[in-house]
This record gives sequence, structure tokens and C-alpha cells, in this order.
Amino acid sequence: MSNTTDSKIPQIVYSATSKRATEGEIFIKQHVFDYIISGTSEVYFGGKSELYKAGDFRFAARNRLSKFVKQPPEGGEYKSVSICIDTATLFELKNEFQLDKTVSYKHENVFRLKPNKHFNNYIDSLLPYLENQNIISDSLVKIKIKEAVLIFLEANPELKNILFDFSEPGKIDLEAYMNEHYQYNGSLEEFAYLTGRSLSTFKRDFEKIFSTTPNRWLLQKRLEEAYYLLDKKKMKATDVYVDVGFKDYSHFSISFKKLFGIAPSLV
Repeated sequence: MSNTTDSKIPQIVYSATSKRATEGEIFIKQHVFDYIISGTSEVYFGGKSELYKAGDFRFAARNRLSKFVKQPPEGGEYKSVSICIDTATLFELKNEFQLDKTVSYKHENVFRLKPNKHFNNYIDSLLPYLENQNIISDSLVKIKIKEAVLIFLEANPELKNILFDFSEPGKIDLEAYMNEHYQYNGSLEEFAYLTGRSLSTFKRDFEKIFSTTPNRWLLQKRLEEAYYLLDKKKMKATDVYVDVGFKDYSHFSISFKKLFGIAPSLV
């Protein structure tokens, strides 16, 4: 899944990698249907993790923070297909479905979908384009995304209250949210949006609560978590830096040594 998905642009993304790949903070701006062809993928959110394997269809809700680790099978490649659902397609379809406004449907950031006989046929129709790197026209992409919505809704009708909810994030408890999500490498603009604030209000509220700037607090928090994982969990420094929210190992190593007086590899 891509952290650059644009809610207005329909996309079908094919992933293939022979190496274990960790995607850091993923701010999903679109709802995404994801199918794992081979390998496994572990997703982290809300202080827990969930493992998905080949053959699983899963749904990732928009405006949520999650972290994904792709693991290829022995001697093979991790492969998946992601269908990113644009808002224009959802607006076109919303009048075809009656929402149950009396039910407040709570859902996880990412969850497994109930399959039906049409799912695999749908994926099979996409693979000749994706595996051979053939260009799919914009008009065909739009048709295939609309088809995906209809197929998945047939087996998972409760999705309609998620897919056709176009509301934006409301203002939430900033302290609780940051303590839960600090290890995600999101921008301040994204953290502000997800907590229901403008960037200026986010910074002002943050400093009132934590008595420091967001950037300083995030750096300190991530480094302290890194030290714990290195010292207590005996993890490798080359794995830890991504897990705690750094994109660059060099930046992590320099910052770690500055704070603790020792290179992370020597803990």
C-alpha cells in the first residue's frame, strides 16, 4: 500500500518484492482493498498486530495510521494487489445503497474480508495487466474499481457504512493519540488532520500538553523506545530504526548517540 494515495485518484497497485520490506507510517487517504498473492504481511495499529497470509483479502480504512511488514515466502516473492477506492467512484455509487444510520459500526484500521466466489475471478482479470506491466487505461481502471466495490459489498454489506461515510476526522484527545501513534513517521500536517485540528492549533495544543514542540517530543519518544527495544528485546539496530518511526538509519544513529552517548549497534 502506498502512503501517497490521493483520495481523488483511482489506483490499482501491484507489489512484488523478494526481500522483507517494512513500510513505515502509512497514512491511508483512500479506502483500500488488498489481496495477498504470495508471502505474508503483518500489520500494526492500535498497539497490536495482525498477520495476513496468501489468499487473504483485507480492507484498510481511510484516515487511519497503520504499519505493514511484507515477508516473501522462502525463495520467492511477496506479491499483492491493492485497489485504492477514490471518492468520486464512491459518490457515484452511494445512492444505490441504503445506509443504516441507526447503527454505529466500529471497525479496526485493517481487517479481513469475507470472501465470495467472485473475488478470485476479479483478481485473475487484473493479473495479465499487472504482471506483464501493461498500461491500464484510466477508463478501465475506473470500471475495475467500481466493480471491486460492488463485489466486496455483496459479501460484506456492513462495509457500506464505512465506504459511504465522507465525514472528516473530528477533534480528539491529542495526548492519548500521540502516545499511541508516536512511532508512526507521519508529518505534523497529517497528525494535525487526524486529530481534527489545523496545523497551528495542533502545535499550540501540543505544547500546552507536553511543554515542548512536537518535533522534539517525537524524537525523544522514538529514541527512548529504540533504546528499550535494543536493550530489553535484543533487536537489531537495523530493524529498530524503522519500527520506532525513523526513515533514515544515519539520522537515527546520530540522534541516538547524541542522546545516549553510545551507538545503537553497541547497546
